[in-house]
Amino acid sequence: MSDVSLPVQAPMPASQHRGADPRPASAVSHGAGLAGLVGVLVWVGCARTWGMDGPYAALVDLVACGVPMVLWSLIVDKVHRRPSTGIDWSLARPWRETIDLSLTKLAAFWATWGAIAVIYGTGRFYWEGNFAFAMWCFTNVAPILLVASVPYVIWLDRYLVEPKDGAWSLGAWLTGQAGVDHGAIHNHLRSWGVKAFFLAFMLAIVPGGFGEFIRGDVPVLMRDPVALAKWLITFMFLIDVAFATVGYILTLRPLDSHIRSANPFAAAWMAALMCYPPIILMSDGGPLDYHPGTREWDVWFQYHPVLLALVGAALVALTAIYAWATMAFGLRFSNLTNRGILTHGPYAWSRHPAYLSKNLFWWLSTMPVLTMGTPVDAIRATLILAAVSGVYYWRARTEERHLGLDPDYQAYSAWMTRNGPVPRVFAWVSGTRRADGDAAAAGRDGGEL
Repeated sequence: MSDVSLPVQAPMPASQHRGADPRPASAVSHGAGLAGLVGVLVWVGCARTWGMDGPYAALVDLVACGVPMVLWSLIVDKVHRRPSTGIDWSLARPWRETIDLSLTKLAAFWATWGAIAVIYGTGRFYWEGNFAFAMWCFTNVAPILLVASVPYVIWLDRYLVEPKDGAWSLGAWLTGQAGVDHGAIHNHLRSWGVKAFFLAFMLAIVPGGFGEFIRGDVPVLMRDPVALAKWLITFMFLIDVAFATVGYILTLRPLDSHIRSANPFAAAWMAALMCYPPIILMSDGGPLDYHPGTREWDVWFQYHPVLLALVGAALVALTAIYAWATMAFGLRFSNLTNRGILTHGPYAWSRHPAYLSKNLFWWLSTMPVLTMGTPVDAIRATLILAAVSGVYYWRARTEERHLGLDPDYQAYSAWMTRNGPVPRVFAWVSGTRRADGDAAAAGRDGGEL
């Protein structure tokens, strides 16, 4: 909407202007994330009460997170009736009309899962350490998934508006049929590549953080502000991991949480994958490891109890924002994909609240300009951490390039440039702040993490 007033009118008051420039609707409601959070809190309370800190209890935490979100999404938000699902429940074609399509898709799914199994089986990395738990999960779930896929695909194809999707194109290519869409095949493979890479990582870290939080001794923690802060940070990551893992699992059209598109740009994949194992560059001894010569915040402030408590509280708050950013996705969290545009929660403040809070956490917790070694160590650590932040800025830009193909994201990004607190602060600091009516020029910057 134009912000330009008629010549005979007085300037529009700021409050009226904001009311005339509403934030674009979000693909996810506040209620979905809150429902999942309630489920997590209830189960964590039960697990602490009964002393259940093992991997099975951690998996139940995923169920406690996911089931309330599914129920809220279907009963309250009625996401299954959205046009974006690609489903028309009034179609109800006879299964005999769609069985050939379904069998073609099943061939594609089974071939895709077989290729993923070969990758997992070939990589020793996936059968060592924490990843062994993820492989145990996949090994036990695979037969169930294989069998359940048959009735699910046959049932869903009866209602799909356009059943010839990427899975069908891949199956048609494998079986020599005509009408193959190679672009759809590539999107199908990229989408499953995202799930295969990131779901294994998420499942691998689920038990560790869950068990660590459940075993926390509250009376002891209350006497130690550092230990209390670290315990609360662990809890924030527990929430983050639960929502993220559920998001990677539940990519389903009836929940409107399917992958619309997977990022097609190689630079985006490079920027993202270097932040996760086994490719991670920030690990101990890696080229972007900024820790040598540094110490953590509890060392620098150990003789200043007030500052120690304040910094600890700030780090907990930053991690809470990070977890909130994941929770806001509801059922839809996923790297390198578009599963609907979020505009609510922390995304009403920043386009990339998770990256911003994560990087601020690293700078505050490490303070690389301080060192236990030489000034050269401090300079090196500062430059390397700056490079790490640069990687996340790069990730943000590559994600915006992909999401910018969606008109919904274009509208959201333009609104953020005009109204988002973080983009406006960055524009003010950089000297590029414009009047609200000059949003088109400022919108090309998008320069916040």
